[in-house]
Amino acid sequence: MTDLDLAGVPRATARMQMHAGFTFADATALVPYHAALGISHLYLSPITCARPGSTHGYDVTDCTRINPELGGEEGFYTLCRTARDAGLGIVIDIVPNHMAADVTHNGWWRDVLANGRDSRYAHHFDIDWDSRDPALAGKVHVPILGERYWDTLKSGALSIERDAEGHAVLRYGEQTLPLADSPSMTADTPDTPDKPDAPDTPEAWNALLERQHYRLAWWRTAAAELNWRRFFEITELVGLRQEREEVFEDTHALVFRLYREGWIDGVRIDHVDGLADPAGYCRQLRARLDALRPGRPGEQARMHPWIVIEKILGEDEPLRADWQTDGTTGYDFMNDVAAVLHHKRGEATLDALWHEIGHDTRDYPAQVRAGRERILDRHLMTEFGGACGRLYARVRATPELRDITLAALRHALHALLLQIPVYRTYYVGAAAGASDGASPDPAGTAADDALLDAAAERARATLLGDEQVALDLIVASLRDSSPIGTPAGDLRTKLQQIMPALAAKGGEDTAFYRYGRLLSRNEVGSDPGVLAISPEHFFARLLARPRHAMLATATHDHKRGEDARMRLAVLSELADEWRAAVEAWEARMAPVLAASPKGPDGVDRMMLYQTLLGAWPADPRTLASEGAQRDLVDRVLAWQTKSIREAKRHGSWTDPDPQYEAACEAFVAALGAGEADGVLERIGQFAHRLGPAAALNSLSQTLLQLTAPGVPDRYQGTETWDFSLVDPDNRRAPDYERLRAQCECTAGWSHWLQHWRDGRIKQQLIRAVLQFRRGQEMLFTAGTCEPVVASGDMASHVLAFSRQCGGLETITVVTRHAARHVEPDLPRIPAQCWGDTALRARDGGAWVDVLTGRTIAVHAGHLRIRDVLHQLPVALLARG
Repeated sequence: MTDLDLAGVPRATARMQMHAGFTFADATALVPYHAALGISHLYLSPITCARPGSTHGYDVTDCTRINPELGGEEGFYTLCRTARDAGLGIVIDIVPNHMAADVTHNGWWRDVLANGRDSRYAHHFDIDWDSRDPALAGKVHVPILGERYWDTLKSGALSIERDAEGHAVLRYGEQTLPLADSPSMTADTPDTPDKPDAPDTPEAWNALLERQHYRLAWWRTAAAELNWRRFFEITELVGLRQEREEVFEDTHALVFRLYREGWIDGVRIDHVDGLADPAGYCRQLRARLDALRPGRPGEQARMHPWIVIEKILGEDEPLRADWQTDGTTGYDFMNDVAAVLHHKRGEATLDALWHEIGHDTRDYPAQVRAGRERILDRHLMTEFGGACGRLYARVRATPELRDITLAALRHALHALLLQIPVYRTYYVGAAAGASDGASPDPAGTAADDALLDAAAERARATLLGDEQVALDLIVASLRDSSPIGTPAGDLRTKLQQIMPALAAKGGEDTAFYRYGRLLSRNEVGSDPGVLAISPEHFFARLLARPRHAMLATATHDHKRGEDARMRLAVLSELADEWRAAVEAWEARMAPVLAASPKGPDGVDRMMLYQTLLGAWPADPRTLASEGAQRDLVDRVLAWQTKSIREAKRHGSWTDPDPQYEAACEAFVAALGAGEADGVLERIGQFAHRLGPAAALNSLSQTLLQLTAPGVPDRYQGTETWDFSLVDPDNRRAPDYERLRAQCECTAGWSHWLQHWRDGRIKQQLIRAVLQFRRGQEMLFTAGTCEPVVASGDMASHVLAFSRQCGGLETITVVTRHAARHVEPDLPRIPAQCWGDTALRARDGGAWVDVLTGRTIAVHAGHLRIRDVLHQLPVALLARG
């Protein structure tokens, strides 16, 4: 990449959630604020047409048009022009994996249901038209009925109407479905000219429906009988086949036009692991954008098209260079920066408390296996059964394999999938090349080989002799070099596409809600079983990451806000205090639990205490009103319901346990009642106790994100304290008026530090660093990065690294593990506590702190921490 190309790499992005309540006009009004903050690119959630009222945009109904609910094309162009005039670019989130299976609003899906295999879009969607179920052969399973099929036919819930074009359509509730041509549907009756004849018996309704290109079914049949790929277990989202050229072109036509015309500068790719060939897709997208670049307006013709992918990396799993992306969307950094700010020494006490209250001694890997088993057995039955069916078809077509039974295949695949430690493998057409014709990356293939060998060995230990033979076949099928589109290539793809759904649903959407040792580590992209990492590990990951990857600390998918995590991280330093506090709360709540045995068990209570602690506002005065207190409790109650259902221990989303949920809600109410002796208030007091150390952690996390190699992304509204919970809580609209007012504050660092609870200090830190980056693009885009060694008694409480490019050099300095040293009500370690602690620094002149403007001298090749962190707990030093 040339220096000119680097001009296309964002300095920093600002993620905004677009929906009918926050439109392009709202984003346009905020351009001056984001420009003043130092943002270089606005990063928008999906802008294409989605289901009416969608709050996220991932349920795409038309990927060829900009959503009118957001302001349509003109609203988008106005935003782009305003942003460009202010020096800001635009990055958009695109959704290549799926669309909404919405017959009313998705024209492509409607055409498929109307015309079946003859539809132009029949192979745009990942539909198994040759289902082994005779009832589904050539049909699309449509599980939208609220009750069983025959009961629906008898209930009168179905009717026949005419649409705007005069065609007869089937109406069910708010949905209308097309009807295949039928003599009884083509003529009006004399008495009801506008209303076609409709069947008058269940048998007649059944005969009509059997003639359609789809098969209506009860919604509960989806888990076991669906004959098309969905997003995870969400039956409202149908998978797309991006490996087909016409699908790629049709779904990306708008993206390519917007890029060519200069409206957008890059893309974020949603859920790349769901695609048949992620590597081939990414390379194809890179090639098309690169080819379009010379035709872009003016200077944009020389700017690098920035591509980042939503990819969850396993522990020490690298992002493959041959994908030709700029990096991930930053979950890996979010994990690393949090882990290095946790303390390992709290692990034993945290474990003991969790086992004592939760009565569950299983470690996190065991929880994941249990979660995966639940998902495979009860939620991904259709995907698992389909893969087993394809495996068995291969057995039946191959004489030398005929003794492998379907039962053996099921047991072997089940055992193997439980052992895959990452989101998926990426074998694809090794002999013939990937779907884009490129040769596979040998390093990537070797990594897949090692991962699969290890997983197969672990699975083999649980299998019988015939099942081990079946396992050998499955492993060979995953390594098969046949291209996509052949039976063997499609079998390999289907096996791989189960993996990300199983990893996500079994881990972050099940085990995360069952294992609660310390919830700050239960985050997307993290391993909750790993409490903390060393600075050496952190720097190794920092240097291995692609230098233009996105760096996230908060996202629209996070489980809890970045500052809630930093507050809970303090518990790893003060584990004994935490244990004493929980035991006191438990004692006070014992009478409540005795009176309601159905109430929350120990697992759910431990998670509830942590959630309340993390969500508590930094300034307790904000809870002075009854309405504010009610709002906090309501948010926690919504989280609690989601947590219970995701855990699937006491009911689930499809089969909730109303009694248990009601008892848990009553328990939350009792926390603040007199019989509990004010436990809720005591939780708030404990949050206040953790506040200074938590704020210090947050400032350290923020500066690390802003200066590490990569592109920092600031999620909407998190410029000040972010104590949000899992979605939809984390997608609430920020108070931008307050943010704008605070950004304009000129009181200075001393004032902001003294009043740290209002969050201005974090916002001003972001503003100061991004403004500095604005004038030093090459340093942060292409500069080197090296750890800076600390010495002295407090060396373990400092984390530092340098960036250098040409004659300019910076050193990022942050405080860590400060809970036992922090000032009583300030997020700072007193200067005198640092003693002889110092950073090794080359001679060559004094350093200037970018934040405070103070000059810091080098003494005998060292920078004294008591000088560097005299005023603030973090510093960005510069010279050159």
